[in-house]
Parts: sequence; structure tokens; C-alpha cells
Amino acid sequence: MAHPSAAVLEYHLVGYRRVWLSTVASSLAMPVLFFVGMGLAVGSYVDRGGSLPVPYLHYIAPGLVAFTGLQIAVGEGGFPVLTNFKWQRIYDSMAAAPLRVTHMIIGRLGYIALRVMVAATAFLLVMVAFGAVSSVFAIVLPLVAALVGLAAATPMFALAASVNSPNVMGMISRVGLLPMMLFSGVFFPVEQLPNVVRPLAYALPLWNGVELCRAATLAMPTAWPVMGHVAVLVAWAAVGLLAACSRFRRRLGT
Repeated sequence: MAHPSAAVLEYHLVGYRRVWLSTVASSLAMPVLFFVGMGLAVGSYVDRGGSLPVPYLHYIAPGLVAFTGLQIAVGEGGFPVLTNFKWQRIYDSMAAAPLRVTHMIIGRLGYIALRVMVAATAFLLVMVAFGAVSSVFAIVLPLVAALVGLAAATPMFALAASVNSPNVMGMISRVGLLPMMLFSGVFFPVEQLPNVVRPLAYALPLWNGVELCRAATLAMPTAWPVMGHVAVLVAWAAVGLLAACSRFRRRLGT
């Protein structure tokens, strides 16, 4: 008999298999445009200064992979979760079956992790085509992106289980994702930010994911020990998971 979390994962994958190609394309559209547009156009000017140890195209690529994981996680952990609570009542149906809140959450987290890894693998192939990979450790890039996704998805689960308006999800995408992309080291080193802002960047899951992705693909040293970056991402995922479980139980009355 399948584990209950695996059954929830299978439920999500049944729908995903019909649209996986279009979701990969839509998830990669903006990051790949940034990669080609800024990497080639802006990169030609940045590379003249010689301020980076690698070509600018190579520098931003791993950061965009980390951002892709974050973007997918925020999207899949926000509005769809709210929809399953408020309109489709999927979680009420699951609660009526022999499923616990942890099964619902872990099953969907598994689905999000798989979505992120598929998109990250596709982006990695684009990077290889442009010669933006110089380390064999790039093979772990999808796993790092999945960890970034989990670090973002669990807090989004908690938020989605706490609100009733879809406008909140839209606001997170508008005022949360873009600033995080701009100030988490994707396009320029965080060290160029004012001192007062840097601690916030260091605490964000995206910066830690960017450091790990860059180390994996370019063999660049990380700002902190690798396990320090991993610990921050795990902490985000763990605290978010506890909050999500609490909010799910309260909303479902279990």
C-alpha cells in the first residue's frame, strides 16, 4: 500500500503530466530572457571592466536557476493552495479521507520539488549550450534549486492557509519576487549593496541558493561554508513547514 504522502504526490502528478511541457516553458520564459538579454547585451559592457572572475553571462546563469526554483515554489505554494482551500475544497476532501495534514503538505512539496528539478534541468541544458558550465558539480544544480524551492514553498503554504483573498498572492509576486531577484546576488555581488541592507540579503533563501548554484556550476568559492548556506535553506523550509502544518490544521479544524 502506498504511503499517504505518495498518494497525494500521485494526485498532483496526474494533472501535471498533461501540462508539464507548457509549465516548463512558462517557468523558463522570464529567466531565459534575462539570461540571453542581460548576459549577452549587458554582459559585453560588464566584461570590459574585468570586475568579475568569469564572463557576465556565466555569472548570472546559476543565479537565474536559483530564482527559477523560487519563482515556481512561490507560484505553486500560493494561489493553488488557497484555491484548494476556498473554492475547490480539495483539502477538505483529503481531510475526510484517511489523510493527515502532514501527508497533504509533504505530497505537494514533493510535487513542487519535482517541478523545480525539471525546470532547473532544462535551464542547465541551456547553460551547457552557451558554454556557461565549467564544473562537473553542475549535476547537483537541480537538487540545489529544489532546496531553494522548498525553502520558499513552505512559508507560502502557511500564508495561503491564512488568507482568503487572492490579491495577497499577487502582491507577494509583485513586491516580493522582483526585489528579491534584484538584491540577492543574481545580477551583481551582494557586497556592492549598502552595509545596512546586506544582512537582509544574507538571510534570504535566494541569496544562499545563488551562492550554492554558482559554486556548483562555476566552482566559485561560496561566501560562507557550503553547509552554512544549506543550513539557512533547511531552516527556512523547516520553520515554514511547522507554520504550514499549524495553519492547515487550524483552517481544516483538525
